[in-house]
Amino acid sequence: MMTRKLRVVSYQLAKILVFILAASWKPTQLTADQPNFVFIQGEGQGWASTSVQLDPDEPESKSHVFSTPNLERLAREGIRFSNYYAPSPRCTPSRATYFTGISPARLGMTFTSAGGDTGQVWIEPRVVSELPPDVTTIAELLKSVGYATAHFGKWHVGRTDPRVHGFDESDGPTSNSGPENSSSPNPKQAYGMTERGIAFMRRQVQANKPFYVQLSHYGGRSQADAKPETFEKALRLGLGRDERNLGAAAVVLDMDITIGMLLDALDELGIANNTYLIYTADHGTPGRNGPLQGGKGGLWDGGIRIPLFVRGPLVKAGSHSSVLVTGADLVPTVADLAGVSVKLSDDVEGGSLRQLLVNPVSGEVARPREEIVFHFPHYDKDPLGPVSAIIVDNFKLIRTYEDDRHLLFDLSQDIGERNDLSGSRSDKVRELSARLTSYLDSVDAGVPVKRSGDDTPSSVAARNRKANLDAIMQGLDKNLDGQLTTDEIKRLPALLRSLDKNKDGILSRDEVRGR
Repeated sequence: MMTRKLRVVSYQLAKILVFILAASWKPTQLTADQPNFVFIQGEGQGWASTSVQLDPDEPESKSHVFSTPNLERLAREGIRFSNYYAPSPRCTPSRATYFTGISPARLGMTFTSAGGDTGQVWIEPRVVSELPPDVTTIAELLKSVGYATAHFGKWHVGRTDPRVHGFDESDGPTSNSGPENSSSPNPKQAYGMTERGIAFMRRQVQANKPFYVQLSHYGGRSQADAKPETFEKALRLGLGRDERNLGAAAVVLDMDITIGMLLDALDELGIANNTYLIYTADHGTPGRNGPLQGGKGGLWDGGIRIPLFVRGPLVKAGSHSSVLVTGADLVPTVADLAGVSVKLSDDVEGGSLRQLLVNPVSGEVARPREEIVFHFPHYDKDPLGPVSAIIVDNFKLIRTYEDDRHLLFDLSQDIGERNDLSGSRSDKVRELSARLTSYLDSVDAGVPVKRSGDDTPSSVAARNRKANLDAIMQGLDKNLDGQLTTDEIKRLPALLRSLDKNKDGILSRDEVRGR
């Protein structure tokens, strides 16, 4: 607890310093070479979910289901990273790290819901649901050196307005459920947020002011989430292998079209040569992720290893890097390239990618610690249940909490994590397990605990089911008379849709339970 209090104090001091610098900034301090930044964040974009072959040595690192010609253009004109890891297999934790450079474990933001007792064998830790106001964001850092800042699209790190965190313009504290959908002309706000971003860029160019704009897509996987003409185009191109994949392919194609709109706008505004365009996602896709095992909601590489593309002034066109990079590196990178002089918080775990942008093969990333840690102490989509993982060099260790196991993989030889080496490399298991424990202790990470006594999972599950059924009954019973009329029952479809948190048209057991 003392650790968290000290961190809050350090956040407050850092934030005060940022605001002092921002207040003392004058327009004459602008330099002609201050670059602009456009950060595009896809939703649930797997390692092999683009038509770009991320890894030149791995044919399966591209998709034959999705078509992304503008990401192909981005790869030709910039650098692609084949060994990039999202901070988490879920959206809220990853987004929090993208804003701050601080890990989900340290922030306490490890899941999209509250955590706690969900009726499973182990009790999950409670989760911080709001991005702490005392944590310094990339927007606040950039404002200290004269940048205009904006965030359009999916916010999903709490109900606090983005302005509180340094964004001059935004769509407000939007949630995972997203905006009202209009398949034509603006499915999932993909085109709307892009147009707002372009308008923001145009105003800053006219004002001769450097800018940072973040566009976070809501995603979607059904035909209704795409423009009708885009769906028809996906059908003509033969994308997808079935109706569900076809809808997802159309959504990805819509997003790719908006990336083309941004690239064209940068050319039109005459700022392409002085703008970094960054594209990545929040986590892997729920479906197949090429040769990788697993997907969204788990710490197999399929859930956290995703695409990263960067185009900008220092970047050699058509380059590729296989150096390990993570989502925590993006804040230090942007701050470095923008000339931020404020020392980043000691809690920022990433390092600047500047060297890699210049030299993709031999460049290095200077981070405070060597290991990369992922902490997901929750029940979600992976049968392993709550897990943590650590990567050092080419070795990855996964710790499962339910059965107290450790799985060990050499990712340089086994990208699909099929060959568990824990039996033959007990020395490496001990080393990485100790380093994982040390890290989790150092950041005061919440971990699951085994329930005890007569409070069995089945009894908790029964209570949860009853509570949820009672809530559904109350939601339908408009006049609260304890009975449902025919008219009241007509409200059931809307209520069921409200339970579908990821808006995929399917109610999972966890969604019915209210998780």
